[in-house]
Amino acid sequence: MARLQFLFAAAVALVAQSATAITIGSPSGLATGTTGGGDAAPVYPKTTKELVALLRDPAPQVVILNTTFDFRTLEGNTTAEGCRPDYMRKCIELNNGFKSQDVILQDGGMSNTGGCTNGVSVNVTYDNAPFNRLNVRSNKTIRGVGQSGVIMGKGLALNGDNIIVQNIHITEINPHLVWGGDAITIQGLTDGTVPLKHIWLDHIKISRIGRQFIAVDKAGASTMTISNSDFDGHTEFSKTCDGHHYWSFLLYGRYTGISMVNNYIHYLSGRLPKVGGTADSNVVTHIANNFYKDNSYHSMEIGTNAYVLAEGNYFVNTTKPLYDGDDPDVPGMTDGSIYAPLESSEDECKAQLGRPCVANVLEGSGPFGSRNGTTALAKVKPHPTIARHAPKQAQQLKLSTGNFGVGDLE
Repeated sequence: MARLQFLFAAAVALVAQSATAITIGSPSGLATGTTGGGDAAPVYPKTTKELVALLRDPAPQVVILNTTFDFRTLEGNTTAEGCRPDYMRKCIELNNGFKSQDVILQDGGMSNTGGCTNGVSVNVTYDNAPFNRLNVRSNKTIRGVGQSGVIMGKGLALNGDNIIVQNIHITEINPHLVWGGDAITIQGLTDGTVPLKHIWLDHIKISRIGRQFIAVDKAGASTMTISNSDFDGHTEFSKTCDGHHYWSFLLYGRYTGISMVNNYIHYLSGRLPKVGGTADSNVVTHIANNFYKDNSYHSMEIGTNAYVLAEGNYFVNTTKPLYDGDDPDVPGMTDGSIYAPLESSEDECKAQLGRPCVANVLEGSGPFGSRNGTTALAKVKPHPTIARHAPKQAQQLKLSTGNFGVGDLE
């Protein structure tokens, strides 16, 4: 009898654990309506091979991560000719205790590889795993338990609609090298011609990445939300030679719509985010209630064909909340449109969105404000999930101690 009671109690505990693991709430912003794997029975991969297979399975899946999946060295290393850019050489001369990044050469070679500014040849060694990303297909939920769901040495390529990634940590992707790999990549479907729909990244943590934390390109994603997440730029390998990671958020795409809500963005030095800037981009971005702290160099870069509403954000010790065009290596990133109120904007926002916008707050930070603001609001207006969004007053955010990201998951 006692044994039966024990087994019953264990079964109840297991069910409770599973229920907790798949309770995900619901997204706000442009990803409203995303359901991921829905009510599919949760599965718990134990090996890297099992994880790879589950994510690329065409069937709906709820994939629960309760351990670390370390892909480093599993696919070997490569040593090849690379580039040592001028900022790396200057950092070596500075000898301030930080390191910069060498560059993995792309198809264009030394003369046409991004980041290889006035470069000289040098050998670079890198892990191969990041260049064969985890292929995530439609109708997937990837969710970590507590702070135990970690993916090391390989990022995600989202290649489907209706995907939820929640409460996982992606880290250790060739952090010493530019082009060392991205944490999350989105390029659309059908060879990058059709945008993804219903993408929700929530309570994730990203750290120690060689290239972009999140890269959206080609067709992009038309309904995507990034929320409650921890973007941690602490690194010894920094383009800006100050321990702050530079390559953060690259938001391109021909049909891109993204909400960035309630994230902790800290110890970074560029692309927070970089929006638009290409002739074929069309990017609408709502940046609301984020906490920017200890970010050196520049933060938001708003280029051609970018339309941004930034409201209710709190900036602390952030050198340049809005890039002002002072870097010849970052051309054309002042041509976009951003509405960024520093005080109540009752009349202008109400006229366009039917509600007031919430002021941003600056503390020990550089200047911030609107640029072509009326144009930005006009482009945001057709998106009802932005117009109906109820932003809070700007405030400093705290990370959870029980899970990744901002706030406790219930």
